[in-house]
Amino acid sequence: MNFLLLALYAGAAITYGLHFARREPSAGRTATTLLMVAVLVHTFVIATQTMEAGQFPSTNTAAVSAFVWVLALSYLYVEVTTNERAMGVFILAIVFGLQLMTALLPDMETSHNQVLHSAWFGVHVASLLFAYASFGLAGVLGLIYVLQFKEIKKKQLGYFYTRLPSLQTLDAMNSRAVAIGWTLLTIGVVVGVVWAGQAREEFVDNKNLAAMSLGDPKVFISVVTWAVYSFALLSRRMMGWTGRRAALLSASGFGIVLLNFLAVSYLLKTSHSF
Repeated sequence: MNFLLLALYAGAAITYGLHFARREPSAGRTATTLLMVAVLVHTFVIATQTMEAGQFPSTNTAAVSAFVWVLALSYLYVEVTTNERAMGVFILAIVFGLQLMTALLPDMETSHNQVLHSAWFGVHVASLLFAYASFGLAGVLGLIYVLQFKEIKKKQLGYFYTRLPSLQTLDAMNSRAVAIGWTLLTIGVVVGVVWAGQAREEFVDNKNLAAMSLGDPKVFISVVTWAVYSFALLSRRMMGWTGRRAALLSASGFGIVLLNFLAVSYLLKTSHSF
């Protein structure tokens, strides 16, 4: 099943690339269809993992795969509602790359842990995954904005100009994605604090819960991420940081998200490794 899923994402990525290069409507429809099928298969995989574990897959390799699913689903919603496929080639490159990583890296998922069997924990994980997906969309929009901006600045309206949305549209979509992501991230962090507090009282001997603090790399970078996107929202409204500045800020913010979500989770020992 995992090989089928990887093949579907690869096929969608290639077809989105063809559509971006040639602007053929048939290639665009095929790309969307492949992505829809991939998301449906991935939904089945996530549901199966959830039933087997008794909880939503939330740690290590399974969490990365869950993020891929949420990102693909979020992009698919944006595409269907806006009928704009320009982002597809960029989003699917990330989706395929992350899904390939889950196939190559060993499955580090631990055994069933009663600490994680909590409604609060489920809301915490779901909120963060959708927040990261929104930041992923904002990061890609920021990258696209910069590409479009450079081409317009050089007064060479060619390859990207004819394929990408206008700067105004990209900036508006970026602003919306950052706002949604920040709201979900805030909910996820607050709910996580509530869950950890309750879990400490119930599982007093759990070393991971006891170690959760601002000194933990994952917690610290999560706070930094919240601060970066809070600044992105405030700078847009109070300092007039729109357009290129906002685009670069959102792209940089997603880099921090990936650092926390991938590098810290796999390379550093944190209290979140249950």
